[in-house]
Amino acid sequence: MNDHITRIQQNIEPLRQQIIQHKVYSVINDIEDLKVFMKYHVYAVWDFMSLLKSLQNSLTCTSVPWFPTGDGETRNLINEIVAGEESDVDSEGNFKSHFELYLDAMAQCGADTTEIGRFITTLRETGDFEKAFDTAGTPEKAREFVRFTFDTISTRKDYLQAAIFTFGREDLIPGMFMSIIEDIHRNFPDSISIFKYYLERHIEVDGDHHSHLALRMTANLCEKNEAFWQEAEQATIASLEKRIALWDGVYEEIAVENITK
Repeated sequence: MNDHITRIQQNIEPLRQQIIQHKVYSVINDIEDLKVFMKYHVYAVWDFMSLLKSLQNSLTCTSVPWFPTGDGETRNLINEIVAGEESDVDSEGNFKSHFELYLDAMAQCGADTTEIGRFITTLRETGDFEKAFDTAGTPEKAREFVRFTFDTISTRKDYLQAAIFTFGREDLIPGMFMSIIEDIHRNFPDSISIFKYYLERHIEVDGDHHSHLALRMTANLCEKNEAFWQEAEQATIASLEKRIALWDGVYEEIAVENITK
């Protein structure tokens, strides 16, 4: 294992544990609570795809005329991850991105997809994030999460994008959450079977194979540049703090709704 990677993993472990042991999981008791969680989490699923495609644009040639771009191994790593995230298979064998699979899961359990739909439609039409947030009524913590991701993208530093992709987005689904989903699924199998499949697929593909590819990609991009590794660690810490804040937002909304139940 690369010494720099080991150092980052050791230094971010307390933040990872805060996410894995976050109190939000303790208040997800039924489908209504899950709907709130998904309303926030869908933004993280969407901007994960944007971060992924930004890396592909930076590390490979995605324009015409084509020219060989970057390191061959790094191209291979990012292209393999993109193929798995952008055109995976659902439980019926249909090819879909993980974002589209998530939307299917939301629709199945009755979660409102109109908000994220308005956000994407407005952003596609205007390119204005703030207008899209306002039009959709995006929760503030989700706005902050997306802003951070796109602020990182706007640096045009591929090693920073790779770092938050690798350390800030993978391997953060705790066993506790999977147990909760298993319990809800037993009671409502026809309402969250797609979400259960999404999580299992995420753990199988993203948390295992893709995480190893992403580690190699980050190591290739930072190489032996100590300044790059320092920046990568700082960006990773900031990204995990944004994830904690996102989960805080979910927790607060569910807690308020539970009082009124």
